[in-house]
Amino acid sequence: MLKRKTPLEKEIASVVKKEEEYIRKHYEENESFINRKLEEKVPENFQSRLDSAFSKAFALVFQKGTGVIEKTYSKEKHQRSYMENEELAAERNTRKTLRAFKKNAARSGGKNLVISGVEGVGLGLLGIGLPDIPVFVAVILKSVYETALHYGYDYEGEEERYFILKLIETALSRGSSLEEKNKAVEIFLEKRTLPESYRRDEQIELTSSMLSKELLYMKFLQGIPVAGVIGGIYDSVYLNRILRYARLKYRKRFLLDRLHESNK
Repeated sequence: MLKRKTPLEKEIASVVKKEEEYIRKHYEENESFINRKLEEKVPENFQSRLDSAFSKAFALVFQKGTGVIEKTYSKEKHQRSYMENEELAAERNTRKTLRAFKKNAARSGGKNLVISGVEGVGLGLLGIGLPDIPVFVAVILKSVYETALHYGYDYEGEEERYFILKLIETALSRGSSLEEKNKAVEIFLEKRTLPESYRRDEQIELTSSMLSKELLYMKFLQGIPVAGVIGGIYDSVYLNRILRYARLKYRKRFLLDRLHESNK
């Protein structure tokens, strides 16, 4: 007779299925029509300028900006919400109580998508592309930080910074690169330690390069007044993609930690 799966095991199976769907969807994803049309119009040095802008933004936030980002939301409120959900899940071990964490994370993510869209479109109308990079990076990190808090994780410490940077890098990858980077994320979930070769500045460069590669044409377009609205809209498109992947991985981390605790 087959043993019935527990609510926790069912939720783990659900998140694994959604992970597989994410990988499958983006594995063979082609470059957008707009990107192909703009390819010949973007100046040669624009990629390197964008790389540099993203790298500086990440470095600045990690060095001095976390406190500023925390002023845009209540860390204590998110932690309190997590503890309330944790108490309910401990009292009633059901799929409904386990999904409460996911609902809160999705709610915060939705608000940040609105912020990103308004910010991107507004600057696009004015013809501002590159100067909005620090703001966009701050919104990305704010979104991931809030996701972490809803699942009971902090975002300070080098291990957490690596995890966050790797999530962003992997979320925007395609093909075999997506599979390879996803495996690196899985290794971190299993071991919870930094790779031996890890250096923060190198990981920042890798993540920044992936962001600039994906947003290259949109940021160029965003620098053109009025037409830049299209580029600005894509800020929320890419943020949504990053958030979908980040929420999957934080949820999986949360569920696996609970499974580990229950097996002790």
